[in-house]
Amino acid sequence: MIAAASLVCIWMLYQSFLLPKQDKVYGAFYGGMTAALATALGALPVFFTAQYSRKTYAVLLGFGAGVMLAACSFSLIIPGLDHAKNGGLSPFISSLVVGGGMLFGALLMSLMDCFMPHEHFDKGREGLSSIELKRAWLFVIAITLHNFPEGLSIGFAFAGTNLLSAEALAIGISIQDIPEGLVVALALRGVGYSRTRSFVLSMLTGLVEPVAALLGVFLVGLNPSMLPFGLGFAAGAMLFVISHEIIPESHRSGREHYATIGTIVGFVLMMFLDTTV
Repeated sequence: MIAAASLVCIWMLYQSFLLPKQDKVYGAFYGGMTAALATALGALPVFFTAQYSRKTYAVLLGFGAGVMLAACSFSLIIPGLDHAKNGGLSPFISSLVVGGGMLFGALLMSLMDCFMPHEHFDKGREGLSSIELKRAWLFVIAITLHNFPEGLSIGFAFAGTNLLSAEALAIGISIQDIPEGLVVALALRGVGYSRTRSFVLSMLTGLVEPVAALLGVFLVGLNPSMLPFGLGFAAGAMLFVISHEIIPESHRSGREHYATIGTIVGFVLMMFLDTTV
């Protein structure tokens, strides 16, 4: 299993160097697949250990929150405003378009959070309780809800005109998916699942990202003028996940200080990636 995952990762990285740089669909797909593979690679240590400290858990979650916050700012909101202004909209209307997208994205994530049954490792069950699912699948649904806006943001970014910014966003999300994959796999292992099943379920949570990335680039392809709204939509969806799920989860164990350090480090790393490429 480990060897197969490693070979697939090497093959995908090789293919990414052969991509025609002008093909936005392929760029979005490989960006999403890189993030999915990062989740799988992050889950690999579950075969060697079954525990992690609460301190480590808080730092990893905080790190992911920091990366996503910076991605919202430098890879989604600011490019969205720039695209709208370059399209002839005034600064006021540009802000309305991007801000409207953000509100709509957050609203959609809120509705999904309310109606889709899922479970968090510390927070417990949420969503419709009338649907009975195995606990592992409730965990998978929860993380999949986190990953959907990440994949969508990759698709919207590749649909734009700044390829380097899109690649930086995909790299940043992939980096934060590595510790996320580890957290999910070890948490599943901690509630009694085998090492192999914990790895497989963690890997499955990342597969929504290439699907969402293709959806994002497809939607913008139907109407390129909706790109500023789409970038705002992805940012709003990610901000909802950060504020409603990741930050509260990282603080729940009483390790707020370590979570905050992780958030700052993640933010600075993503800012560096997005402003220096």
